[in-house]
Amino acid sequence: MNGPTDVTHGIREHLGQFSLHVLLVFATGLTIGSERVVVPLLGEETFGLTSLFVIGSFVASFGFVKALLNLYAGKWGEAYGRRPVLILGWATALPLPIVLVFAPSWGWIVAGNVLLGVNQALTWSMAINAKIDLAGPEQRGLAVGIDESFGYTGVAVGTWVTGLIAGYTGSLRPEPFYFLAAVVVLAFLVSLVLIKETVHYARAEGDDAHHDADLPFEAVLKRATYGDRTLFAAAQAGHVENFVDTLFWIAVPLYLTSQGQEVEAAAFVVGVHSAMYFLQVGAGGLADRIGRRPPVIVGMYLAGAGVLGMVLVESYVPWLAMAAASGIGMALLYPNLMTVPGDACHPSWRAAGMGVYRMWRDAGYGVGAFVIGLTMEFASLEAAFYLTAALMLLSGLVVQLWMEETHPEFGTHEPPLPVGDAPDAILPED
Repeated sequence: MNGPTDVTHGIREHLGQFSLHVLLVFATGLTIGSERVVVPLLGEETFGLTSLFVIGSFVASFGFVKALLNLYAGKWGEAYGRRPVLILGWATALPLPIVLVFAPSWGWIVAGNVLLGVNQALTWSMAINAKIDLAGPEQRGLAVGIDESFGYTGVAVGTWVTGLIAGYTGSLRPEPFYFLAAVVVLAFLVSLVLIKETVHYARAEGDDAHHDADLPFEAVLKRATYGDRTLFAAAQAGHVENFVDTLFWIAVPLYLTSQGQEVEAAAFVVGVHSAMYFLQVGAGGLADRIGRRPPVIVGMYLAGAGVLGMVLVESYVPWLAMAAASGIGMALLYPNLMTVPGDACHPSWRAAGMGVYRMWRDAGYGVGAFVIGLTMEFASLEAAFYLTAALMLLSGLVVQLWMEETHPEFGTHEPPLPVGDAPDAILPED
């Protein structure tokens, strides 16, 4: 795990390893994308599930497992290095295709989804931390943008490929999951054979004299949750913005079909929203030039407005426009919210700090599925859109009022100082 102390940062300088990590995050997206269409249909057609709330609970279980493991993935990445945790994440996914092919009941599918949550947390966490390690502070936003862009492109491609296989073969299993098996095995082998350790690049970037370089994990958890107002603003925004992804996963197709649209038309609207996520690569580079805060604020408001617009317009082209607007907003905010803890956390505990952020962010899948499911069940489909939009706009206001700029060149953020000799005693910001 140890590496040289004299290291050089930069994407171009480490293009080979950086490209391998791009390939792996694309594979991570392919893995979850392989479940997005086929598995819910399995629940409905093979196992006889009819409750929307139960399907929402399926998303919730994934979100809560991924959120919890995100927290520990960062801690493990600091202690043991990025590579071992990455390999463990792909090893965890190896049984997943077998479970999905042979599951005799929905409970087995839920268990498989737990494996998916573990896989997504460990592999995506380490892929993004490795990219940040290699890129260095000057290209951190670009690195995060590339990571999220290719990861979510993988989600879209995985959804499309497995849906196409299911349609061509006329079967929801086993054929679509052969593709999943190939992806998982290839990614595991790449991680095992070709990936090199990167944690020493983060350590070389750190300043051992920095007052909080040796924060224990409990102090990192406090700092990244509520001890630093900027990190709190990022964490709550990350949590709420995943309500939008959950809404487009669960509620948007149901709403559009209830308005008389065919399934293919509804799928295209959802696809337009997801396609906009590729713009994250440009959004991350933009934040390297103008700062993290402006695209995050604009993105929160734009995504919320797009969600609200979905229930205020009444025809297909405006629905496409609103879905695209919401997707562009997500592309602006998603990578740059993650870059905030990347900037604000000391390199010696950056992976742990980002793990805390990713925990709160991905818990938004679970909480969002629960809240949206209950709203649709006991109020209406439209009410779920109004609630999600209101939460996004309120969360954007918190970001605007509390989140300081963290860009290393022209940022204004300063972390709160520890009290006395206690490294985990954190003073609130003024």
